Order: sequence, then C-alpha cells, then structure tokens
Amino acid sequence: MDTNEPLNVVKSSSSQEKLISTEMGKLWATYMGNTMSRCVLQYYLQHVEDKDIKKIVEDALNICESFIQTIKKIFKEENFPIPVGFNDTDVNLDAPRLFEDEFYLHYLRYTGKAGLSLYSAGTPLVIRSDIRDFFTNCITTTVTLLNEVDRVMLAKGELTKPPQIPVPDKVDFVNKQSYVKGFFGDVRPLHALEITHLYDNIDNDVTSKCLLIGFSQVAKDEDVRKFMVRGKEITNKHIKKCSQILNKDNLSAIPLLDPLVSNSTVPPFSDKLMMFHKIDMFSMKIRAYANAISLNGRPDIGSIFAKFIIDIGLYVEDGASIMIDRGWMERPPEAADRDELSSPK
Repeated sequence: MDTNEPLNVVKSSSSQEKLISTEMGKLWATYMGNTMSRCVLQYYLQHVEDKDIKKIVEDALNICESFIQTIKKIFKEENFPIPVGFNDTDVNLDAPRLFEDEFYLHYLRYTGKAGLSLYSAGTPLVIRSDIRDFFTNCITTTVTLLNEVDRVMLAKGELTKPPQIPVPDKVDFVNKQSYVKGFFGDVRPLHALEITHLYDNIDNDVTSKCLLIGFSQVAKDEDVRKFMVRGKEITNKHIKKCSQILNKDNLSAIPLLDPLVSNSTVPPFSDKLMMFHKIDMFSMKIRAYANAISLNGRPDIGSIFAKFIIDIGLYVEDGASIMIDRGWMERPPEAADRDELSSPK
C-alpha cells in the first residue's frame, strides 16, 4: 500500500443513521490498536537493514496510517471525540535496536492475525454500509499483508511449517466412544484441527515471549517490569505444554525466537504503550484459546486450554489494575448510567 490517505468509504444515503454501540466499539478498538502499531512500526523502521523486510514494515505502517485517518474522518463527521490512543510521546525513535530484523516478520504475522480477528468479528456486527465497507477493506488489506509476510518468511527460512500428517486413504466415521476420551486408557492421536490450534497458539506465543523479554528489559516502572516478566513465564509455560502434546504424537513444535532480542535496556516505547500492547494481545489470546477448545475433541486438551484462559484472565486483570492506577487506561464508549442520571442532584 503506497498511501496513508483515508480509505475511500462513502456514507450512502441509506446509511445516515448515527453510530451504534457495536460500530463505536469496533472503530474505537481499531483506532487504539493502530495508533499503538504506528508507534511500534515507526521505531522498527529505524533499525531494519534487510530491504525485503523494510518494504513490508513500510507497507504495514502505511496501512496503519490509512486506518487511523479513515476512523478519524468518520469520528469527526459524527462529532465523536477522537481517542488519545498513542502518539510521538509514546515512542523514542533514537533508542538503539531492541530486536533483529527477522523478528519484525514474526511480529507482523502475530499482530496481523490479531487484527484480522478483530476486523472479521466486527464486520457482521456493524449496520452502516460505510462502516461495513471499511472493515471489509481492513480484512482484505490485512490478508494481503499477511500473505506477503508469509512469502518473505518462507523465502528467508523464517516460517516453520505446521506438522505433516498422513493423507487419509478413505472417508471414515467414528464408532467408538473412546474417540472423545483423553485422560486415561486408549487415547487417540491428535486430529488435524487440534494440531492446527496447538501450532497456531505456539506460533503466537513464541513471538509474544520474545516481545515480553524485550519489554521486560526496557520497562522503567518496576511494576511494569515485573508484569512483563510474569507474562514471559506464563507464555513459556503455555509453549512447553502445547509442544509436549505435539511431541507426544511425534509432531514437531516451533522453535523459540528468544535470540532475536538484543541486550539493549534503553526503552523505545513508553511503559503505557507496552502495558496496553500486552494486555491487548493477551486478551486476543483468550479468543485464540477459546477457538482451540471449540474445535477440540479430547477433554484433556480442552482442560489444558481452559486453564490457560484462567491464567490469561487473571494476568490481564492485574495489568488493567496497573494501567488504572497510573491513569493510562482510556475509557471506551459506554452505555448511559441511568441510575446515576436519576439520582438526586
């Protein structure tokens, strides 16, 4: 994408209604996430040498700018207050390199999947045609970027392919109750959808862990630093558990990316940005784990993912407390408090 101009979404004569709650919520979340990503990508561009990777980071930055400008335009037309989000005060472009070039590809894959999840979940929930067109464009643009990221990762040997399994020799049906057992006795091998989500979650988590290592090195606030270290430990535990399940069926897992973090302790980002980033992405992880449960057929694996969700839920709650205590948490649009409005003045 060669421009950061607003997307050409037109409010049609049949779409003159004011923004509804779902539209406000999804636009607000998209704006917050992309202003954060803009800061991160601007910093990455200061420390990228590989021309192929640089081109993709530039494309991703242009996409963020385009999304931000489009939402600003919509909000201004509706007299909706523009969120603060993140800006130049949240990034130090002069900070030394924190990650190697290859990490930027993994990062774009990690955050691109999260963005795609947000946009695809939002599209069927919006009513106005211009808002729907915007999110549809977000989806197609993000898919195009992810395809290019995967192409470059494959060419550079950075993309670990999911495990190979045999092609079935015939169509078959389940005829034993043991198929849905997993704790004791004759436990069947993993099926393709279980492998898919174990692989996907490890793929996300190895990138998340790498980011947490970097953030823990540069955080200035002691509580923020401890929060990042705790997140790294939780993520590492989840990686090990999912990898063990794959390995038990002689399927390979994804290698760690830890060596892609430099030794720098100079913060390129504000503590506020880093906290928001990890709370946001860990919240997305809850959806990923829930998807894994919904397509899983073995109760032992389902139980593991359910425990993961509890881990993440408690972690995100503690992170939100840190954000609130420091005045960093921006309030999303919300319903009117009728009890307060009707109370004696």
